[in-house]
Amino acid sequence: MSEKAAANSVLDIEHLKVTFATDGGDVKAVDDVSLSVAPGEVVAIVGESGSGKTVTAKTILGLLPETALSSGTVLVSGHDVVSISQRELRAVRGRDVSMVFQEPSTALNPVYSVGWQIAEGLRAHRAKNGGKISRKEAKAAAIEALRKVGMPEPEKRVDYYPHQFSGGQKQRVVIAAALALNPSLIVADEPTTALDVTVQAEILELLRDVRDKFGTSIVLITHNMGVVADLADRVVVMYKGDVVEEASAKELFAAPQQEYTKNLLAAVPHLGRHSASQGQTERAHQDAEVLVSARDLVIEYPGRFGRAGFRAVDEVSFTISAGEVFGLVGESGSGKTTIGRAIAGLNRTTGGSLQVLGYEMLNFKERSFKPHRKDIGFVFQDPAASFNPQLKIGECVAEPLLIHTSDSPSQVKKRVAELLEAVQLPASYADRYPHELSGGQRQRASLARSLALNPKLLIADEPTSALDVSVQAKVLELFKEIQAEFGFAALFISHDLAVVDMLSEWVGVLYKGKLVEEGIGSQVMGDPQHEYTKRLIASLPVPDPEQQARRREAHRGLLS
Repeated sequence: MSEKAAANSVLDIEHLKVTFATDGGDVKAVDDVSLSVAPGEVVAIVGESGSGKTVTAKTILGLLPETALSSGTVLVSGHDVVSISQRELRAVRGRDVSMVFQEPSTALNPVYSVGWQIAEGLRAHRAKNGGKISRKEAKAAAIEALRKVGMPEPEKRVDYYPHQFSGGQKQRVVIAAALALNPSLIVADEPTTALDVTVQAEILELLRDVRDKFGTSIVLITHNMGVVADLADRVVVMYKGDVVEEASAKELFAAPQQEYTKNLLAAVPHLGRHSASQGQTERAHQDAEVLVSARDLVIEYPGRFGRAGFRAVDEVSFTISAGEVFGLVGESGSGKTTIGRAIAGLNRTTGGSLQVLGYEMLNFKERSFKPHRKDIGFVFQDPAASFNPQLKIGECVAEPLLIHTSDSPSQVKKRVAELLEAVQLPASYADRYPHELSGGQRQRASLARSLALNPKLLIADEPTSALDVSVQAKVLELFKEIQAEFGFAALFISHDLAVVDMLSEWVGVLYKGKLVEEGIGSQVMGDPQHEYTKRLIASLPVPDPEQQARRREAHRGLLS
């Protein structure tokens, strides 16, 4: 590497190789990767799970486990993090490069105030340089860091604990901690994946301000191509440990060269492009049997220790008819998951009326509702958490059949094989354990389990939010095919408007427990009437840099 190249970059990676030692032999995670990042540049590294993007990011900070063997050169502000000692590496972290993690709740220590945690890096680096920082100076620096990231009332909130912040605010705290020592490079690993679309827009705006105001370079690790179009200057596409394509964001989205990149971009759902309700002028299933009917539905969580209760759902009314896919969108805390759980009898209603398959859920009793459970399927957000890790996939899929039917073991085995094949999994996967399947395969198995009893109604709660874009596309296409084949009604809950638009004929928008807009999906998404729906749609980044720049300006106008 030339001295000139090193001098003009905050990050230079040349011929990086990373191999993990496992019981089954060595696994090559990164294979001969080279890339650089200029001062003030945002470089996005994209690819599916297993492509090596996160391993590359962790190498930049020297965060690989002991089982990893790395070679090549990784220069961060002139320091080769592959070859320097642990002592030197600790000096580089925070001062030259900092990391923003995917899940702020796990990145922050719940027993310390956020101010203490931001100041911790300052104290550590001052100590290494033989100096000390007083408590007063450390707190002042933490307040200034919070002010930089736009935290309201930083002087007051510096003493708050992580649980006192929302998800977006916690991510701001993590970014403040990363900025505390004014590093020249920030590595952001899926910084918006766990956030709602409106909060995501705020964090992307913040990262853009960090680059513009402080000249900070950013390495962005993500599978969200809309986020890439919104923020990145240059894009590096990885596949199975290799860099398969590299170009400016505008060039990559306009004319991708490699087949893998083309397929990756084609898998991204676009608002309005594949709308399930395109061409509809009225509700398609209005004459069909009504399976779910909510009238002025109220769901409250009781208060504790003398505190007032919380109204999660506030006088909401809607219906779901047989064969219809009803999409429910909104931010975290809007009440959408609470409604889904109430329909399944997992949350109790406290007011109004909620009829599910003709059964009134207000003051319901489990014994009398149990016969209806076989007609309701549930697909959870995280299939890994919803499967018993000690049971094989076949046993997990067979559970509803064992509980609700008297089928013989041979009949159950045959039905499980049929279900797995219906969701495009080989019947042999019945003998595998959940951890032996990929995320997309587990979600297919979860869908198979939900269909075991031929339900009339399926509740899908954020079923694709944890999946890569290409895997998500396959699962969504499969969902459409199976829904058309089996004819079940579905409540599809998501904060991804493009996904809801792709699957749902009828869409409801929730905001702070109230249904603020409802109608044919293409009409709600194409011509929103409520101000909140307009903001929600404007917040959604689209995979086109030029179009996204225009949308960003429109979004700023709505906020102002």
